[in-house]
Amino acid sequence: MTKYIITGGAGFIGSHLVESLVKKKKNIVVLDNLSTGRLENIKKFKRKIKFIRCDISKKGKWINQFKGKCYVFHFASLADIVPSIQNPQKYFDSNVSGTLNVLEACRKAKVIKFLYSASSSCYGIPKRYPTKESEVINTTYPYALTKKLGEDLIIHWAKVFNISFISLRLFNVYGTRSRTSGTYGAMFGVFLAQKIAGFPYTIVGSGNQTRDFTYVTDVVDAFLKCSKSNVSNEIFNVGSGKTVSVNKITNLLKGTKVFIPKRPGEPECTFANISKIKRLIGWGPKISIENGVKMILKDINYWKNAPVWTPKKINKATKLWFKHLGNEK
Repeated sequence: MTKYIITGGAGFIGSHLVESLVKKKKNIVVLDNLSTGRLENIKKFKRKIKFIRCDISKKGKWINQFKGKCYVFHFASLADIVPSIQNPQKYFDSNVSGTLNVLEACRKAKVIKFLYSASSSCYGIPKRYPTKESEVINTTYPYALTKKLGEDLIIHWAKVFNISFISLRLFNVYGTRSRTSGTYGAMFGVFLAQKIAGFPYTIVGSGNQTRDFTYVTDVVDAFLKCSKSNVSNEIFNVGSGKTVSVNKITNLLKGTKVFIPKRPGEPECTFANISKIKRLIGWGPKISIENGVKMILKDINYWKNAPVWTPKKINKATKLWFKHLGNEK
């Protein structure tokens, strides 16, 4: 029976993919070290999947799962900008060495297709909007670089070892089960914890900057459509094809706001050109930002134990960001 191996399957996007595949009654193997993923995300599926707690940045017995015919969905990685500046070695180990180890396991298996969760952060501050896959690569911080290096490894291994792949460059993914712990990071997690605590939303800059927010189940649908298509060895942007301001998000969430300094190296806009994936795969987003926010708010208690960020805490957490990416030297 064909396997569906999901690295990072207890995490945000990975757990939603697991849920979708369980409904399709697939043979699922989840590999996760639970550094950012949570067993809670997959506990209702635990009897229908095989879960292996392991660290893919280190070779181990987990490699034995790569036998026979399988699809591989590679989500396992460290995200967020600030910690990648604080500890770039850790990010390299996870996002580059980890990807290499998974590719080496694939080389010895009968992989039908390798699906990679890449990042639109590789574009840096693009020159063109909406941004196409052909945009010049400009990685401005270690997280973006390590995700792009992972993609480069996949392209090379595909060419040399005949591995069929698709790399999906994800824009601003949001939805239920997004990360609740750890360092200062993804905007929705920060805002939801602040809403629960009754704190004002910390808006970076003017709040007029726009983002291409894509709901997580739409992203999962893109991965599944790509896995089953006859298309291989391509890179696709995955986004909503629309932009929404940060101020609009806080208006939808409802609550008070406080403004904090704009951060260097952050684009004023992220905006995916998704014409390629529409044309070749037939995928397009279905969930509007309004409906997506409603779904998150119904499940807001998921973030009840998330850290609550204040301007003072954010200022302390982002000092290295300003030091290394700004004019402060």
